Amino acid sequence: MQSTTLVLVLVAMACVAFYTGRERSYALAGGRGKIRKLHSLPAYYGYYAAIWTLLPALGLILLWISIEPRIIFALVVQGLPEAERGMSPGELDLLFNNIRNLAAGGAGFGDVDTAFRDAAARHQEYLATSRRLLSGLVIGLAALGGTLAWRRISPRFRARTSVEYVISRCLIVASSIAVFTTVGIVLSVLFEAIRFFQEVPVTEFLFGLNWSPQTAIRADQVGSSGSFGAVPLFAGTLLITAIAMLFAVPVGLMTAIYLAEYSSKRVRAITKPVLEILAGIPTVVYGFFAALTVAPFVRRAGESMGLDVASESALAAGLVMGIMIIPLISSLSDDAIHAVPRAMRDGALGLGSTRSEAMINVILPAALPGIVGGILLAISRAIGETMIVVMAAGLAANLTANPFEAVTTVTVQIVTLLVGDQEFDSAKTLAAFALGLVLFVATLGLNVIGLQVVRRYREQYD
Repeated sequence: MQSTTLVLVLVAMACVAFYTGRERSYALAGGRGKIRKLHSLPAYYGYYAAIWTLLPALGLILLWISIEPRIIFALVVQGLPEAERGMSPGELDLLFNNIRNLAAGGAGFGDVDTAFRDAAARHQEYLATSRRLLSGLVIGLAALGGTLAWRRISPRFRARTSVEYVISRCLIVASSIAVFTTVGIVLSVLFEAIRFFQEVPVTEFLFGLNWSPQTAIRADQVGSSGSFGAVPLFAGTLLITAIAMLFAVPVGLMTAIYLAEYSSKRVRAITKPVLEILAGIPTVVYGFFAALTVAPFVRRAGESMGLDVASESALAAGLVMGIMIIPLISSLSDDAIHAVPRAMRDGALGLGSTRSEAMINVILPAALPGIVGGILLAISRAIGETMIVVMAAGLAANLTANPFEAVTTVTVQIVTLLVGDQEFDSAKTLAAFALGLVLFVATLGLNVIGLQVVRRYREQYD
């Protein structure tokens, strides 16, 4: 039985357990009108039976799936000829992968020897036996758990306490998975970055002014060691992000102020959905718009004023990126302004302030934590953007503050370094993890600064 089918069978059994558990509680109470005799509501008894039907069986499935490949691998390798069993672990893994593909009906193997085909047949047999055994054990465990839970139901049984205890533990497990996943991501990036810094000095990476990670195949070729000075990437990222924020923050904030305080209900009902549509446009579409419309317009405008503007420029990418994050800033700022208590508005107006004075002196300072949070989220979005930069700013790692020249960013170089078949023992590939670590530290610093600002103003206006 396939895993999906088995899970669906378990869900059906849990539904049956819920119904029978609830009906048993009604029967023990003496009818639907006498549920006051029960400690908990009848639904909790049903949930209790469903939980004991579903959770142990799901746990068995997860455990079985985690150990099944290792056991089948050991059994298949044990049946191979002596020459194959003496291979290195890497060669055995490759051989087992080919056997598994052949067992699954993979094409393109051509003529294979008898031992290889017998190994594929044994793999298929072991897998089928494992799945049959798993199905029987899971269904039996689900039936046993549901039966024991059903028999435990009584009027004095604290079903609600048990159900809430299990749910709270499930929530703790879910939150722990999120935390451990984050820790795992950070550690995976950190370990690979440490390997990179063992080959390239940290000072060269952080303060070097030349970025050319292309390493040669032979040692006698030019640039065989590569150049990993990441300052041009940091400068390009900061330049494009600054252009985007200089355009997006004023426009988005003023849009939010207008929609929250000055616009009519009709205008707000039209403008708000349009901004939300703008926020849902894929970034690759923004990239097309930047490459085909904004970049040529910027170049023609610059040439008309006697300026030398590249066909791919930081200004074009920054402007389109600013357009992309306007809805984010506007929506979050609008929500923050609306969250300011009405009493503060009425008090300011009652003291003789105009609407503009009340907005500047009272409402905006009170809404500043939410506005700052929205701006920091927008900055993180701008720093992590890739497609717009690739299509409008190019791939050239130029160290410049001129917005009319082509630049690149950290995220673009990460994508470039990890495209295609890569060797994770070379400094070129490991440089992507070092860039990712720097990006993570920068984003973390922005979040810390934002939390400090939010905490200061929240204490002032609580």
